[in-house]
Formats: sequence, C-alpha cells, structure tokens
Amino acid sequence: MAFYPQERLALFIDGPNLYNAAKALGFDIDYKRLLQLFQGKGRLIRALYYTALAEDQDYSPIRPLVDWLDYNGFTMVTKPMKEYTDNMGRRRFRGSMDIELAVDMLELAPHLDHVVLFSGDGDFRRLVESVQRRGVRVSVVSTIRTQPPMISDELRRQADTFVELQELAAHIARQGVERREPQGAPPMPTPAEPDRA
Repeated sequence: MAFYPQERLALFIDGPNLYNAAKALGFDIDYKRLLQLFQGKGRLIRALYYTALAEDQDYSPIRPLVDWLDYNGFTMVTKPMKEYTDNMGRRRFRGSMDIELAVDMLELAPHLDHVVLFSGDGDFRRLVESVQRRGVRVSVVSTIRTQPPMISDELRRQADTFVELQELAAHIARQGVERREPQGAPPMPTPAEPDRA
C-alpha cells in the first residue's frame, strides 16, 4: 500500500464482511492494532465501523465489540436488523449497511485523499468509481486466498490498490491467540443478510 504522511485518510469497515474474511483466513482482528497501523500511515480523519445489531436479543455476541470500538477511536454506524420469515417459514434477520457506508463515504470524500475500504462486496464497485472521480484514491482490503475468493473481481479491478487481508495479518491479528489454519470460505450468510435461524 502506498501512503503519504500528509494525506488525509479514512477507514470504512464493513464489519460482517471483514469478520467473515478474517475467520476464513484463520485469525481474529485486533482492532486496536488495526487503528494504530493506519494512524501511522497518514492523517487518519475517521475510522468508521458498520454493522447491524439484533435489538430484541437479551445478549448480542457483537455488543461488547461494538461498545469497545465506540470508546476506542472508531465511529460506530449501526442500525437494528429487520426480522422476516423466509419461504420455508424460518425466522431470519437482514441488516445491510451498504447505503449508510456509501452515503458516509460520498459525504467525506471532499475532505479525504485516500479511502481504505474493508470489504469484498461487489455492490461497492460503483461507489469506489464515484469517489475516485472526486480525486480520492481507494484501497480495498479483502482476500482472494479463500475458496471462493471473498472479494468480487469487479471491486478488485476498480480499486486503485487491492490489499490482501492475509498479508496484513502479522500487523492486525490478535496476539496470544492460537492461529487457526486457513480454510476455504465455509458456508455462511452474506454480509448483506446475516442468517439467524
């Protein structure tokens, strides 16, 4: 990744997408280390983390992470998941944050030189193109080292720079946690539609 000390940069983290990519590669993200890494790359204006939350559950496993991030330098963008019943009669939850991320990136673009997008979602290709037309460089962090790859080919081609998440692992992985062997991407819900039966 090419960074310049005086450039203004912002991180846009698609939480479920980054979590699933790191899990498929066999490591857990240390968000404090991730923030420190990018604070050393330039003038970090914002680090935004996007996720939907199940509001009706007594305990949400993501709530401690959301609270920690909120108190430790990240701007949290959340909304409640929407519940629906699929055609098999199963209770499901949907919580896409794509629109929120896109609006925030477009609003911040005039104040930035470099955007780092943590997502492999091909729906962001057009957003990246639009931000680039405003003179902002865009790096996309995801992985091609899983089967199937977790980044869409269209998004990878559109980015100014593609950063392989596995190559960042030495800098952002949680320390003291036994590293799991990388695996093919297991069957899991898409980031746009977390699946909770």
